[in-house]
Amino acid sequence: MRFRTTLTVAAGASALALLTGCGAADMTKQASPFANARGSKTVTLSVQSWVGAQSNVAVAQYLLEHKLGYRVDTVQVDEVPAWDALSQGRVDAILEDWGHPDQEKRYIDDKATIARGGGLGVTGHIGWYVPTYLVRQHPDITDWHNLNKYASLFRTAESGGEGQLMDGSPSYVTNDKALVKNLKLDYQVVFAGSEAAQITQIKQFAKEKKPFLTYWYAPQWLFRKVPMTEVKLPPYKEGCDADAAKVACAYPHTPLQKYLNSGFAKSGGAAAAFLKKFRWTTEDQNEVSLMIADQKLSPQEAAEKWVDSHPSVWKKWLS
Repeated sequence: MRFRTTLTVAAGASALALLTGCGAADMTKQASPFANARGSKTVTLSVQSWVGAQSNVAVAQYLLEHKLGYRVDTVQVDEVPAWDALSQGRVDAILEDWGHPDQEKRYIDDKATIARGGGLGVTGHIGWYVPTYLVRQHPDITDWHNLNKYASLFRTAESGGEGQLMDGSPSYVTNDKALVKNLKLDYQVVFAGSEAAQITQIKQFAKEKKPFLTYWYAPQWLFRKVPMTEVKLPPYKEGCDADAAKVACAYPHTPLQKYLNSGFAKSGGAAAAFLKKFRWTTEDQNEVSLMIADQKLSPQEAAEKWVDSHPSVWKKWLS
């Protein structure tokens, strides 16, 4: 995630561990033998490391297999290496990208090896969040100017004498270390390691009604379980995050995009046409994500359940 700088869920869809938007990966051994296979009804989808991305792939895979007769293979790839894999034809499509302008210029504008697949229909946003129960006690805590006043509330063993700002995976797109430095905040960025680990920590803090400040993002099913309120950072303005070392503004709201290997986009037949039309809402994605992450359904079970109850949505993707 530019997060999802992005929600990390990733692996072959049938073997995905529960993580959920944002590293380098050697695709040589991970690449599917079916990607870009001429004349065969196969599709290979990249799966990023957050549950929203897992939900996209699960539903797309179910419909491709059960309605269009394709074999679908999935490959776990981090956000930036996924662009390399897509360009090389090692995967056919990325279904949720949170914004990578450098890769867009290189592979779409310059090399023309990747084609735009249209919007996913979901707008992503990264921010800093505190639990809503804490806001009721300290209403002014949602203004970044007041964070230093409350730094002692957020101290942990990992953050030393400073407040803890909890991040997920180091592979996510995150400006948080620069923000802490440039806004002169008495905080230490501490990485949980993955979305799943971050969710576990958030749930534990919430269970004990403890204070926490966390990097988080929407869409995300966890908001339904742990109400959180965003901290207002300096307003985002176009270009304010152009220099990663000097960032001192909030994260943007990003319409999430799909991308296809350019060869697949032209000759991928019904599968490519379907993926271009695949477009759903934040509520749709969160519904599937909640089934996977909270109700512990397998991605395939969650996809089947969603497909059975939303024919009016997905039938448009097949027409």
